[in-house]
Amino acid sequence: MNASLLIDNQDVDAAGGATFERRDPVTREVATRAAAATMADARAAANAAHAAFPAWAALGPTERRAKLLRAADVLQLRAPDFTEAVVSETGSTAPWAGFNVMLAANMLREAAALTTRVSGQVIPSDRPGCLAMSIRQPAGVVLGIAPWNAPVILGVRAIATPLACGNTVVLKASEMCPATHRLIGDVMRDAGFPAGVVNVISNAPQDAADIVGALIAHPAVRRINFTGSTHVGRLIAAAAARHLKPVLLELGGKAPLLVLDDADVNEAVNAAIFGAFMNQGQICMSTERIIVHAAVADAFVSKFVARSRALPAGDPRGQVVLGSLIGLDVVSRLGQLLTDATARGATLALRGEVDGTIMGATVLDRVTRDMRIYSEESFGPIVCVIRVKDDAEALSVANDSEYGLSSAIFSRDIPRALNIARKIEAGMCHINGPTVHDEAQMPFGGMKASGYGRFGGDAGIAEFTDLRWITVATEPVHYPF
Repeated sequence: MNASLLIDNQDVDAAGGATFERRDPVTREVATRAAAATMADARAAANAAHAAFPAWAALGPTERRAKLLRAADVLQLRAPDFTEAVVSETGSTAPWAGFNVMLAANMLREAAALTTRVSGQVIPSDRPGCLAMSIRQPAGVVLGIAPWNAPVILGVRAIATPLACGNTVVLKASEMCPATHRLIGDVMRDAGFPAGVVNVISNAPQDAADIVGALIAHPAVRRINFTGSTHVGRLIAAAAARHLKPVLLELGGKAPLLVLDDADVNEAVNAAIFGAFMNQGQICMSTERIIVHAAVADAFVSKFVARSRALPAGDPRGQVVLGSLIGLDVVSRLGQLLTDATARGATLALRGEVDGTIMGATVLDRVTRDMRIYSEESFGPIVCVIRVKDDAEALSVANDSEYGLSSAIFSRDIPRALNIARKIEAGMCHINGPTVHDEAQMPFGGMKASGYGRFGGDAGIAEFTDLRWITVATEPVHYPF
């Protein structure tokens, strides 16, 4: 596959014709040859978005809605193209690619519904004869920086609500999936978005910092949203702070799933299997820590290991549940975490076979705080079991993390579970459901080192608009001098 830049609705080569390769993590063959943008290309994309902003912001909500709904339909029609790109660029399975397309289309439809919800209010004023109101209006150019692990979902999420609010966008594609992210640009163009409203930039890995820096510094860029690692999120937040530009960050996670002593163990196992191993555990919400009451721990671990052992792993083009990890460096890091944990006393209840970038489901039992994997995000098909004596210890362990994105609790006693849910330091908590759960209309985001701000629904409107106070004097004003 070839992936050019999309600037002002034109397919554009990078300045000087520079390209870079993304290789299939399984076959190591070239999956994509993509344009390697320069800082001049990045500025050109921001300039195009800036030029398109006035007309797009002035467009009525019904017209913006129609284009977003059309984009959702076009996206679904292009599902085979997205599946081919996702499998070859990231090594994920076709069902995961299909789910990406489905949820991304829903995000576009939800964004379409937001176009008439960008509103304000009349506020009572203490000044006689003064009509006071708040209004929300589009901020300007929005920079969206999307990752590779849920490439269609997160690429679309980076731009959908900003567009609904009347902003124009520059999507900075991941170096791991440039063709997948460029396809999103094709969808928007085919759906009738005017020139300059949606622009897509790809860059060689070594140029990422310069490209992102140039886009953040561009005076037309008024908002930045980033989904990715906490390390990079801190760098982006610092760069944006120098220009006093708001940032929405959705970063790493170490999601806990609490299994209380009155839980339906079978249901907890089913949710944990899904949450831990969907997309090889390469999801920000992936279940990384299963915190189990000692009274049910043996029964839970026995059933969980049996289910995990039965999950087929292999080439994502086959009939498998677990496809490929994103690269060999991840396999090496996961091996180091396993070695450290077992050396410090963890029980390797199940070790998945490793073949290149393919890794089977792996379960570590009796994990303790002195092990690296207790606190480090693994982002792979490894799940830790931590045994606790009661609710208080379960809550303490759940909050004993720098991260705070998603969480889950299994209990038949809903008031008991709700009481714990209120105390968990995470942006999301699901009772009797998996940690991996996303819906387009929900306020999605984290706390602590998992970031700040919220995608989705009315919360997303607040992120991508400016709130202004406007008054109208309806009778003469008396002044003291």
